[in-house]
Amino acid sequence: MQLIYAEAMRLTRFTDVALRVLMRLAVAEGTEAPTTREVAATMRVPYTHAAKVVARLQHLGLLDARRGRGGGLSLTSAGHSASIGSLVRELEGPEEVVECEGDTPCPLRSACRLRGALRGAQDAFYAALDPITVADLVASPTGPLLLGIGSGPPPD
Repeated sequence: MQLIYAEAMRLTRFTDVALRVLMRLAVAEGTEAPTTREVAATMRVPYTHAAKVVARLQHLGLLDARRGRGGGLSLTSAGHSASIGSLVRELEGPEEVVECEGDTPCPLRSACRLRGALRGAQDAFYAALDPITVADLVASPTGPLLLGIGSGPPPD
């Protein structure tokens, strides 16, 4: 069961990139607002992927994106104080840890205790992340490291 638990707690690439974008923007305050392209290059993710993440985070009210001269990305106050647990729940969606009802329903579904145990583990995972905010994630030594990361060429 430990292998299943570890696999179930893996975040999607989308959520991983979203957390890294928020962290990068949290340390960008007081500097020129970075563009989506600059953040993508710094975090070494494809621009197209970063653009989708930025659009979703903007929709959630966690960042502002301004176009044109003097534009760029900035974290909102809601973005600074966002609970990582709530954010991960939102981005990962309400998926069950195991698929019991799909195209080939599990023959144990009427009396299985595994599904409940895995749901409890998933809830504990999120609960452990709930008190952590974006601002907490960029406290030293992470914040200074993020500021020092160069922006190499972004992956295609």
